[in-house]
Amino acid sequence: MTSNGTNNGYLVCVVDDDSDIRDGLKILLESVGISSVCFSSTREFLESPQLGKANCLILDVRIPGLGGLDLQVELAKLGVRVPIIFITAHGDIPMSVRAMKAGAIEFLTKPFREQDILDAVRLALERDRLRRSQEEELHDLRARFEILSEREREVMKYVIAGLLNKQTAARIGVSEVTVKVHRHNLMIKLGAKSLPDLVRIADLLDVHPEGGIASERMATE
Repeated sequence: MTSNGTNNGYLVCVVDDDSDIRDGLKILLESVGISSVCFSSTREFLESPQLGKANCLILDVRIPGLGGLDLQVELAKLGVRVPIIFITAHGDIPMSVRAMKAGAIEFLTKPFREQDILDAVRLALERDRLRRSQEEELHDLRARFEILSEREREVMKYVIAGLLNKQTAARIGVSEVTVKVHRHNLMIKLGAKSLPDLVRIADLLDVHPEGGIASERMATE
């Protein structure tokens, strides 16, 4: 395994049994300020601490042992969602279709143009940045949801169903003023700026209105 000393916050892992390819990609990535770690086998990559840290994986398809496409399947099973760029000297259409359907960023045939690999890497890094940002938002939202009281969670289900405060109050047996207080508090705790924003947050958290609530609302309108 080899790595360069550049540190820009991104890490690209290269898995290829051809040392010339590994060295060439390392030098190319370093030239544009992108850190890289290289591996000669998929097993070496799977057993490395970089497994969950990589922002992009450049992977040879036909590599001895566990092949590139099989590694793609294995990573999916492990929940490792790193964007993959496949490279190969002996690719075919069915192989590339399989890789792309499974979520690969690009499928490049050796010898590839340096600009093509760099363009693919930049796309992969951007997609990974967006994914990690979304995961961080979800983690934050889950933490915020945990501090809601049981009553606030109950009120939330009626709010996202579109029930009015007085309808919610009648449903749970409290005053309309109490519902307004709970509604205000849960919006603050979740960081929701509007009802549509709260609905979006609820969808991300997989929080749904109880069955029949939406129908009840339409029936009273």
